[in-house]
Amino acid sequence: MIRKPVTLVLALLLILSFSLPFGASAQEEARVFYWISHGSPADPVWTYFLQGAEQWAADTGNEVRTSFHSGDVPSHQEAFRAAIAAGATGIVTSTPDPGSLNDVIAEAHEAGIPVIIINTEDRDSGRDAYVGGDNVDIGRRWAQYLVDHGFVSEGSFVWMPVEVPGATYQVLETEGIASVFDPLGIEYEITEATLDQAEVITRMSDYLTANRDRIDAIIGLGDLVTGSIQRVFDQVGVAPGEIPVVGWGNSIETAQEVLDGYVNAAMWQDPHATSYIGLSMASMAASGIPPGFDVFVGTLYEADTAQIYLDIMQGGSGS
Repeated sequence: MIRKPVTLVLALLLILSFSLPFGASAQEEARVFYWISHGSPADPVWTYFLQGAEQWAADTGNEVRTSFHSGDVPSHQEAFRAAIAAGATGIVTSTPDPGSLNDVIAEAHEAGIPVIIINTEDRDSGRDAYVGGDNVDIGRRWAQYLVDHGFVSEGSFVWMPVEVPGATYQVLETEGIASVFDPLGIEYEITEATLDQAEVITRMSDYLTANRDRIDAIIGLGDLVTGSIQRVFDQVGVAPGEIPVVGWGNSIETAQEVLDGYVNAAMWQDPHATSYIGLSMASMAASGIPPGFDVFVGTLYEADTAQIYLDIMQGGSGS
């Protein structure tokens, strides 16, 4: 089967009708879905993903059981198997590491449970469908932005902090970045920041202090690190705009950083809608209509449109 990507608005129109209950009997027989995240509950972006799942449950009358696993693969797998044992109607999950969910997805399918991956793609996992950004393309777009705007060229050095080195999102984003930087002779380094906010700021500040003179640009490979740029710059004494920065933009902190000039461009991932559509696709698949498409999201915004995304996040509404 050729899987076709579809746009966000079209996906909502196609899928929503399969998720909403029809009549009292549907309300009385609410189904149970599991939403499993590799992220940390302290990561601001996952608050928005969670809100999307909660809104879907409220709108459809179905139950959604959620859990966070902070990059702990065994814990994530255990939650997956618990969902299978409980007879989940469907499972919506992100991917902690490439290949880490292959076995449990196969086990879910053996039990007749559809699996939709959100946020972090793993094309070879056996999942039924994917909703989220194309992280390889997103990495490429970040790198190309820096090149096209003249921020980096042959011999430049780009610092790329990330919460969890080796995680699926980092691997895929770096693949896209490398496709632009490697042919141009642009060097880059990935450093670990962890998932603890205080530790993120400490590690990033220490690295920036030690390497400030050789850093030509920064790519924040995760939301927590990109949302920490202003605090790190202020702590080290780096002025807004002194070092070009691109990265994720799914937090209030990063949207404000874009408005204030600390971050040049940031990627919005439609987190509310990603969870909402992912659960809708799981519901559709559980009803016997297999999804023959994936849904891709992602908008790179600058200061002129940052207020739009800041308003979405401050209002806690879906995109």
